[in-house]
Amino acid sequence: MDWDAFAHWGKHISDWAADYHKTLPDRPVRAQTSPGEIAAQLPATPPEIPEAMEDVLSDFERIVMPGITHWQHPRFFAYFSANAAPPSMLAEMLVTTIAAQCMLWQTSPAATEMEGVMVDWLRQALGLPDGYTGVIQDSASSATLSAVLTMRERATGYTGNRDGLSAKGNLRIYCSDQVHSSIDRACWVAGIGQENLVKLPTTGPRFALDADALRAAIAADLKAGHKPAGIIAITGGTGVGASDELGPVRDVAREHDLYTHLDAAWAGAAMICPELRADFWQGVDGYDSIVFNPHKWLGAQFDCSIQFLADPQPQLNTLKIEPEYLKTSGDAVTNYSEWTIPLGRRFRALKIWFLIRSYGLEGLRRRIRNHVKWSCELCECIRGMEGFEIVTEPILSLFSFRCPGDDSDQQRLVDALNDDGRIYITQGAFDGRKVIRFQVGQFDTTREDVMMAGDVIKDVWRKIA
Repeated sequence: MDWDAFAHWGKHISDWAADYHKTLPDRPVRAQTSPGEIAAQLPATPPEIPEAMEDVLSDFERIVMPGITHWQHPRFFAYFSANAAPPSMLAEMLVTTIAAQCMLWQTSPAATEMEGVMVDWLRQALGLPDGYTGVIQDSASSATLSAVLTMRERATGYTGNRDGLSAKGNLRIYCSDQVHSSIDRACWVAGIGQENLVKLPTTGPRFALDADALRAAIAADLKAGHKPAGIIAITGGTGVGASDELGPVRDVAREHDLYTHLDAAWAGAAMICPELRADFWQGVDGYDSIVFNPHKWLGAQFDCSIQFLADPQPQLNTLKIEPEYLKTSGDAVTNYSEWTIPLGRRFRALKIWFLIRSYGLEGLRRRIRNHVKWSCELCECIRGMEGFEIVTEPILSLFSFRCPGDDSDQQRLVDALNDDGRIYITQGAFDGRKVIRFQVGQFDTTREDVMMAGDVIKDVWRKIA
């Protein structure tokens, strides 16, 4: 393909993209294909000779699109949305075109310097204290793994990477029983092990980690000869939005000189609204590591996760490796590849710059406030349905409910709703029971889309009850 052809097909794809987004409400949200259906339409062997782009794009429409679940659909109420606002998509087109590998300052000075400024823009937007710095990671999972590795190294005097973990004792990490599975996986990968991730009970209306239980668990582990390494708190857990009381957890960590990481992957974005900080952000100052995902509620094209660090040095001590070919001569500069597990890095800061400049913080706040308000409205609608039960009240824009019947009936309703195609939701589990989970967060959803979900739930339940 020459560059004239690239320009032609680039315009074609851009026009297609705009039309796709404008017609999303007319499509079923979840892919309606069966397992293996897409693969069966793909040739078993690669082509030996070039094929025309017209044919490639035709097959894209015919084969690929029926198997796509539409994450940008305004009635996507499952998981947490992976939003892609138009300005961030345009930025990604530029990033893809430039195709820079931004591992070192010298490999793309603009990418490195913009990253530092964009992290600080978001620090200010979330009301974090001066002094926090940070890095753009691909996902919260990578940020959490970085934090867990740092906990491990700090607890072993930064000898784990050199010596391995034999004879280091049982390193213990503490959290509530509402944490995301990425915390478990980070402990697996870091060599700490599932048995050394101590999950503790929650208390109160937001299912917060019980600070007294945390203190008792640490004391018991010290008595048993174990080595406490860190605490992971959450603001807006994936299951039901569980949110820890950050100050008491931080205070326990300080008593024992433990490294702290806060997983605010979803709900951290809502902290751009100052009125929400009193309930969810009190005590955030002093956490060593904090992660939130602009690619969720703020509308930055996936992937884009910010890890704030009170002091980057412990993470640098854990992850920095500098062979001769990666050394940078001259004035001291920041090389963000030393702050993260991957060496290769994309120019993720550009889409944050485009996004914030295009909407302003107030435009982003307006969306989040609406989503919280509309979620509460829908919750009351479902509460009024005969036989339905609200299991967990709205925490920001997330709540859970049950229809009449046992756990199998909950799954039956979820499956019927997703097969219907008008909305997309997921099941979850809480307090030993299956629940139906509902979260409002798609960037362009409207109140009409949200309230329509109540009508769809009522209609589908009537058909299957």
